[in-house]
Amino acid sequence: MPITRISTPHAPTPAGHYAQATVHGGTVYVAGQLSIDPATGEKLHGSIEEQTERTLRNVEAILHAAGSDFAHLLKVNVYVTDIAFWPRVNAVYARVVGADVPARAVVPVPALNHGLLIEIDAIAAVKG
Repeated sequence: MPITRISTPHAPTPAGHYAQATVHGGTVYVAGQLSIDPATGEKLHGSIEEQTERTLRNVEAILHAAGSDFAHLLKVNVYVTDIAFWPRVNAVYARVVGADVPARAVVPVPALNHGLLIEIDAIAAVKG
């Protein structure tokens, strides 16, 4: 089975040697996404709610480019710099992702690139 590398201008350009996502065997593997505006490359250092929504929108854009969406999420990993953010992150996550809930892990980390507060990676099924 071939591996397809996903690249969309609707999500941030990778800053390193990696793809936004890869697709293999009907599964999409989304690289960790941060709160970065895909149009400008600007790092968005707003509230945890603003950073969570921007990060999820980046994941969503990559899923769409790969032929998937939030309803097809299988597993999500959320990395936050302070576990005290969790209730606020969860509220935004529930609103943006919707009723189709995948398996999920929340991992407190000491720091993230660019001083941002949240990073999210995901695994999803390709639609159809």
